[in-house]
Amino acid sequence: MPLIKIPGISLGMTVKTALITGASRGLGAALAKALAPTHHIIAVGKTVGALEELDDAIRALGGEATLAPMDITVPEAMQQLCRSIHDRWGALDLWCHTAVHAASLTPVSDMTDKDLTKSIAINITATSRLISYVAPLLQTSGKAVFFNDTKAGAQYFGHYGATKAAQAALVQSWAAETAKTGPRVLALTPNPMPTATRARFYPGEDRIRLASPDSEAARLLPEILS
Repeated sequence: MPLIKIPGISLGMTVKTALITGASRGLGAALAKALAPTHHIIAVGKTVGALEELDDAIRALGGEATLAPMDITVPEAMQQLCRSIHDRWGALDLWCHTAVHAASLTPVSDMTDKDLTKSIAINITATSRLISYVAPLLQTSGKAVFFNDTKAGAQYFGHYGATKAAQAALVQSWAAETAKTGPRVLALTPNPMPTATRARFYPGEDRIRLASPDSEAARLLPEILS
């Protein structure tokens, strides 16, 4: 699906750009809004309606966005996205990767190939592919930000914990490889939030006690922009 281009940004203008993968909801949407005052947001997600709501919120904050209703597991779509970013801006200042697949909780002995395959496709393969596509856009001065989770090894989190741990290993390797040359690669740990993903894990949890995505985005923003 082609990029939905939002008017108002001239090709001749110097503007910071932030790519948010997984921007439809949760922390991704909150980060997009937090970054909107200083960055043109390139918002990637599969839910068109949620992206349009995000665009309205960004506009209300005085920012602008380019909406990319795409599936990160489709190589051709991600290649098109990165070509469009290059053609329009020449480079990318910031990439925040919040897209994730959370399979249902289940004992390891009951894990299905279908759920495991989808978890690997989104949490590992798509992340690895995106790193290879986005790295040239970040050049040496850009920054990539990923988000840790501590579920690896926890009971019933076999699909999610194993693939998030593998994703973290990819990120750690990339960070070590670029420590002296750039781009800068960060892995941050958000506090628990009342997201749709967490609701699948803890359906009876008291969500009032959790940090909101907006407050977590505000807390993490100084480190992201430092």
